[in-house]
Amino acid sequence: MKNTVFRNIMVATDGSERVRKAIYTAVEVAKLSEAKLYAVHVIGLGSYDSLIQSRNKEWNEAIKDQLIAEGKNATGYVENVGRAANVKVESVILEGNPAEEIVDFAEENDIDLIVIGTQGRTGVHRFLIGSVAENVIRQSNKKYLS
Repeated sequence: MKNTVFRNIMVATDGSERVRKAIYTAVEVAKLSEAKLYAVHVIGLGSYDSLIQSRNKEWNEAIKDQLIAEGKNATGYVENVGRAANVKVESVILEGNPAEEIVDFAEENDIDLIVIGTQGRTGVHRFLIGSVAENVIRQSNKKYLS
């Protein structure tokens, strides 16, 4: 039975093991909905600012190339899981603040559902570091929170 509630689904991936459950969930929902699935990886340059602003152009390019390669690996994993489930996946690599880029992409591409994993941090770690998932919830339109 086709579920037509979702037409466009996004799964945000950082390529880690902990996001795999979210990937499988997104692929399954996309399959059931016959929805388009976007695999989104955001290169969060904020943590690399001091390295990227190095005066050595070759060093800057090498760092950025490595970050892009990691993004392609992360989204490629989603493509492989999607292919195995007969779900078409479009990979997207963005640069900037992860939560902001995820929300902006969702708004610009009429995304009906955002699937995102968490690191499971609690207490002081969560307070000090925050969570991309939590920031996406805070910044996103309430339509994603139903």
